Amino acid sequence: MAIDTTIYVRAPSRASAYLDGLQMLTGAGLILFMWSHMILVASVNLGADAMNTIARFFEDTYMAQVGGPMIGLTFLLHFVLAARKVPFRVEQQSTIWKHSRMLRHTDTWLWLVQAVTAMLILIMGSIHMWTVLTDLPITAAKSAARIQGGFWLVFYLILLPMVELHVGIGFYRIGVKWGLIKRNRRKGFKRFENILTGIFILIGLITIIRFMTLST
Repeated sequence: MAIDTTIYVRAPSRASAYLDGLQMLTGAGLILFMWSHMILVASVNLGADAMNTIARFFEDTYMAQVGGPMIGLTFLLHFVLAARKVPFRVEQQSTIWKHSRMLRHTDTWLWLVQAVTAMLILIMGSIHMWTVLTDLPITAAKSAARIQGGFWLVFYLILLPMVELHVGIGFYRIGVKWGLIKRNRRKGFKRFENILTGIFILIGLITIIRFMTLST
């Protein structure tokens, strides 16, 4: 008696494709926000007045009061969409770890880094947004006092590389997944993404040092 050994793989549904598209859009939006956010906060390196002027503009136009919660909701939505493919169960984590070691594929390891940093960013990013948005207006002096408190210095020294790694890898993986980066261009684009991530981490560190030396 013949045994049917055919393995049936469920084809991706249209709903799954829409959710993937929405995940990409929210991810791209958050990447642009994080890069813009870093540049705006780094304006303190031009002087406290420069940062205060920019912050005042966002608050006077209610972009901070409205935009902040919207970014928070986008952040949460993006996490929920991405969590569909994150292995939360122990056996799933063990399997993906074994497969990653077996495949020795750089892009697979990048996905793992994204998954791990996502968990940390979800918690730490929420704390950061809540702290800032419940203590408006934003000023250079407030930011400096917070960082000079000690705990927040360590907090941001951990959060900074986590965010930039997650954002940089996300930028690269969006291009690969949606066909914007062809196979023969991956190596060069990955090098560009590494340089870009390093630049933003450096800007962040310089900004933290500036806050540490700013008179409050």
